[in-house]
Amino acid sequence: MMYEALVVDYAGTYTDPGVAAVVDVVRAKGLRVALLSNADYVPRGLPAVFDAVVVSGEVGFGKPDPRIYELAANRIRVAPSRCVYVDDVAAYVRGAVAVGMTGVHHTAVESTVEELAVLLDL
Repeated sequence: MMYEALVVDYAGTYTDPGVAAVVDVVRAKGLRVALLSNADYVPRGLPAVFDAVVVSGEVGFGKPDPRIYELAANRIRVAPSRCVYVDDVAAYVRGAVAVGMTGVHHTAVESTVEELAVLLDL
């Protein structure tokens, strides 16, 4: 499977420095990157590595509603089946998988980085 995009959760996932470093590598490789959050508003101080930022407080629905994953994929112009989704909440990973994304449950930096390296050929 050739993936074209990485979609990451914010709190608990992207805020982990190891995951943020992988996002930089993925972006430099030319893959699309989206941030998906159940926050009320866009987090302050986000770096310019995201092609799209989808925040539940702005769109009116959140994880694990299938529409939010589909919206994130749509905003980066990549089919859900070509996206890898990373989140520290297993139920949210299952929501992404239900719409066709490949899910990675982030529990530790080392295992998340290893799994993304395999999936995204890093």
